[in-house]
Amino acid sequence: MNAADLIVAPVLLPLATAAGMLLLGEQRRGIKSVVNTLSTAAGLAIAIVLLMHVHARDAPSAYAVYLPGNWPVPYGIVLVADRLSALMMVLAGSVALAALLFSLARWHRAGVYFHVLFQLQLMGLYGAFLTADLFNLFVFFEVLLAASYALLLHGGGPERVRAGLHYIAINLFASLLFLIGVAVLYGVTGTLNMADIARKLALVPDSDRGLLLAGASILGVAFLAKAALWPLNFWLPPAYAAAGAPSAAVFAILTKVGVYAVLRLWTLCFPDSAGPSAFYGAELLAWGGIATLAYGSVGMLASQQPGRLAGYSVIASSGTLIAAIGLHETALAAGALYYLASSTLAGAAMFLLVELLERSRQVETAPPQADPGDETLPDFVDTAPPAIVNLDDDEQVLIGRAIPAALAFVGVAFGVCGLALSGLPPLSGFVGKLAMLSALLPRQEPAAWVLFGTLIASGLMAATALVRIGIRHFWTPGDRQPPTLRLAEGLPVAALLGALVTLVVLGEPMLEYTRAATDALQTPSLYIDAVLRAQPLPQPTLEAAR
Repeated sequence: MNAADLIVAPVLLPLATAAGMLLLGEQRRGIKSVVNTLSTAAGLAIAIVLLMHVHARDAPSAYAVYLPGNWPVPYGIVLVADRLSALMMVLAGSVALAALLFSLARWHRAGVYFHVLFQLQLMGLYGAFLTADLFNLFVFFEVLLAASYALLLHGGGPERVRAGLHYIAINLFASLLFLIGVAVLYGVTGTLNMADIARKLALVPDSDRGLLLAGASILGVAFLAKAALWPLNFWLPPAYAAAGAPSAAVFAILTKVGVYAVLRLWTLCFPDSAGPSAFYGAELLAWGGIATLAYGSVGMLASQQPGRLAGYSVIASSGTLIAAIGLHETALAAGALYYLASSTLAGAAMFLLVELLERSRQVETAPPQADPGDETLPDFVDTAPPAIVNLDDDEQVLIGRAIPAALAFVGVAFGVCGLALSGLPPLSGFVGKLAMLSALLPRQEPAAWVLFGTLIASGLMAATALVRIGIRHFWTPGDRQPPTLRLAEGLPVAALLGALVTLVVLGEPMLEYTRAATDALQTPSLYIDAVLRAQPLPQPTLEAAR
């Protein structure tokens, strides 16, 4: 089988899995868990195969094109896998598998149809990264959003309902803008295929150019609202903090779908060869991304709850990526794609750790009741303690005290995740930020220098916020039992953190991959030619059928 034939598999596999699990009814969660895990792992494996396929080839073979309905372009549905979409699919599959394994400890039993909704959301994610036309991008957007609405409310509770209503309202409004923008672009260009739209933009008369840019602007607002651009991101921290840990971990990549859509369409439709429309909206993207990064960093610094801190970290990473897109620099975009992978994995791990952190705070035991008749004085009241004894604030001996394994794991995992989110060495967040800072240093425009300073300041604010949360959860005195940690919860967190370490070990090959992906994005003619040259398979003749 040709690897290009696998392109449709990431969409059909979760769809078939969800349909099959629906037939099992509301019970049989054990069977559903096994089926869901196998399907998610298979989807990740297919995504890795596609990534290796497109990366091993140069253009035009680096674009795997599939026509599901066997209709000629641009009339039929087109699925395309290139370096960018393959990278996003691998990230989506990795985060989804980790979140699913974490949910098997208890979260999948908190409501009905969890496994079905999980597969539908995965289908929407894969489809959004693969589709090559705007209408199906809208369809896959709505599939993943509809599943996310239910997953956000999974587990119930007034806080989830309140945050879910805001989340649903803003996304429905963004979907309405999406439809309006698509309708305007279709009215101007007469097509919904992304490559065909990009090809026809040069043919749009000057009298219709204002309408074209208006449609692109409306569509951009819809994407940027989903990408959590400031000031359209007020809904994100409370919604993500209210969601269950597995759902929130998958949500870490939902905002990246909006970033992906902006990157894909903006580089296709407004390259430097687009004449008067070249780099349309670049300044807005750059300054809006900087404002979003600053907002997310200040929000992290002001957060008192780890769930909201994780939500603001997602906003800060989205702002970084959008600003890098707006500055349209190849080396900067390559570093931003590397940072995208790092921030997505670290954000997902942080959302999973949030529940473990909160659980460690909730297992406090009641302080022992003093016996009224006991007048025994505590040790070392009238005399100083011996110099050889090391005591804590409660005058308990520290020497020889063992740290519970669960608490030690959560603490180390939180520290590693904090290093990655704040961009401190030696983890992948530092590599991504260093690549971006190196690309920004020679730039002379004000936006580049402001982004340079904001990136450094955001790292300091993130580190300060994470240290404060760590002190509160690990160093403050309190009579607490160690949190209960199951293997199904520890393993996915360790796997995500291991992926962050792997990004560092394979830093140079990974940066080479992102540079190749960025070079392809900066040359949109490669994508356009690969899509428009795709031919349907010949129809079988009557003689061949006989």
